[in-house]
Amino acid sequence: MYRPKYHALTDIAEMQAHIDQHSLGAWVCTGAGELIANHIPFVLEREDGQLGRLTGHVSRANPVWRQLADGAPSVVMFMGPQAYITPAWYPGKQAHGKVVPTWNYVTVHAHGVMRAVEDPEWMLSMLHRLTDALESTRSNPWKVSDAPADYVRQKLRGIVGIELTIERLEGRMKVSQDEDLADRHGTAEGLMQETDSQAQAIAALLLRKIQD
Repeated sequence: MYRPKYHALTDIAEMQAHIDQHSLGAWVCTGAGELIANHIPFVLEREDGQLGRLTGHVSRANPVWRQLADGAPSVVMFMGPQAYITPAWYPGKQAHGKVVPTWNYVTVHAHGVMRAVEDPEWMLSMLHRLTDALESTRSNPWKVSDAPADYVRQKLRGIVGIELTIERLEGRMKVSQDEDLADRHGTAEGLMQETDSQAQAIAALLLRKIQD
């Protein structure tokens, strides 16, 4: 990923927290002589490896798990908030007109080798951890054990586990760091007027970076 130094995320804990908050990963790997892309929710296991391990599952009907080549690299991209930035928000538009649109966003890429796991006990444990993580903010969280055990066993037969020990983490937070300070404040003010929650999130990050 192209990461100018003023956009680069380098703090491992911050990138891991991003994955926790944006669990749906865009997973790209090679198989059968082509690139294969899938969107999969993952849980990050911090205690495994130096950077952690991603675990999840795919449908058994999805051919991707059979197409994984030994040692072939994978990347899982976790996209965070993003927003279009209009030059109309820049004071520079009125002052000199030398402004153009851009797009602000936050993303983290996890690199490693994905492997398929068919062991039922491993998959059941993974489902418990994944569900507990995704339900953790709810007032009445659903648990795998809430479903009948025979129903869960039936569902397990229809999936295959996947796991990736992270070998490299890359992050980029692009929140107008390379713009003039006045234009950055104008962007934050414009974003805060938007009703979209992602625009609001980008505004908060932009202001945080201004204060750093």
